[in-house]
Amino acid sequence: MKVNDFFAVELARINPFLAQQLNSSAIEDSKLKEAVAYSLLAGGKRVRPLLVYATADALGVPFDEADHVAAAIEMIHAYSLIHDDLPSMDDDDLRRGKPTCHIQFDEATAILAGDALQAMAFEVLSQTPSQATQIVKIIQIMSKACGLVGMAGGQSLDLEAENKEVRLSQLQKIHAAKTGALLIACVDMICALSDNHKAAAELHQFANHFGMAFQIVDDILDVTADTETLGKPAGSDEALNKSTYPSLMGLSGAKDAAEKHIHSCFKHLEAAHISSDKLTQLTHFILNRAH
Repeated sequence: MKVNDFFAVELARINPFLAQQLNSSAIEDSKLKEAVAYSLLAGGKRVRPLLVYATADALGVPFDEADHVAAAIEMIHAYSLIHDDLPSMDDDDLRRGKPTCHIQFDEATAILAGDALQAMAFEVLSQTPSQATQIVKIIQIMSKACGLVGMAGGQSLDLEAENKEVRLSQLQKIHAAKTGALLIACVDMICALSDNHKAAAELHQFANHFGMAFQIVDDILDVTADTETLGKPAGSDEALNKSTYPSLMGLSGAKDAAEKHIHSCFKHLEAAHISSDKLTQLTHFILNRAH
């Protein structure tokens, strides 16, 4: 079963909700709104929102609360992709099979679209229909995940590592911040909205291994998949002379590492003692992308 089939209900929620939030944030049309919509509503796998909904399903958190977390995390992700693609960063001209935001519009508009999406994410989080103390907590989690010690910090480390020999421990540190922090935040924010505090520690560790597996598989696909399949230029990491898991461990070693992290995901899900069909399915999907 494809992930789109298994998560049809969730995908049917997140895409209209994103469009609704965009339209409520900016009633009048503008070039900036068009650029935001171009990047935010362009589709993609929606792995982060699906992880949010799967965790909410496991913990019994109402989906009308999860909607806000899912939308906010996807807005942060979309903003990060816009900025990652800029000439001063990874300088890519293709994303999700379409011209990148700065190519479709212009560089200044792309920068502003990313800025707007980041602000919108926190606006959406602040409107979560939950208790004020829980809202403050999820804003705190998100802020840390995309800040100096999270996504932005990881991206900075990634840029500094270009054209350099990087040890495996350094690569893991880069991706724990650049990619893993937001994936962990998907789970931690839903845990903050839940009454099931016993499962939170195990789910945090689940998300940590999920994030590592996700990044390793991304590195594998950059080597093994073509541009049409990826929706972005294949081999871009090699072109930028970046260290990756396949370059440090070999393709077989990277696949083994991904499988070990997936095994750890299942171990922590079992220890959490929750109904985790959706989380299990999503975890299988992450690994199967590499095969």
